[in-house]
Amino acid sequence: MGKLVDEFNTYRAKMNDKILGSDNKVMKRLYGLDTLTYQEGALSSKVKEMLGLATSMVLRCDDCVKYHLEKCFEQGVTTDEMFEILSVANVVGGTICIPHTRRAVEYWEELNNSSKL
Repeated sequence: MGKLVDEFNTYRAKMNDKILGSDNKVMKRLYGLDTLTYQEGALSSKVKEMLGLATSMVLRCDDCVKYHLEKCFEQGVTTDEMFEILSVANVVGGTICIPHTRRAVEYWEELNNSSKL
């Protein structure tokens, strides 16, 4: 992967290991609930990741946006679909989401470029 993706995933894995290594029951259950939420159900995992991306944009959480961009990429979301997700998020969240959109597009481009190598 590219530098942005590698740095994000390395940091995320390192910190998740520390958090889960604390053996805190609440944190473990929260992480478990998060995992269960995105599994196949009445909605597909792809749709759930798309919803995760849109809501993360509205909440303006760059880490969450990166995570869901990567999951959307893995689920086969197209660039056109990704821009529609970002469009919905910007309409719902307002223009405060524009800087997050810039970073999201940069991260998406890196995901796409790294898959072509």
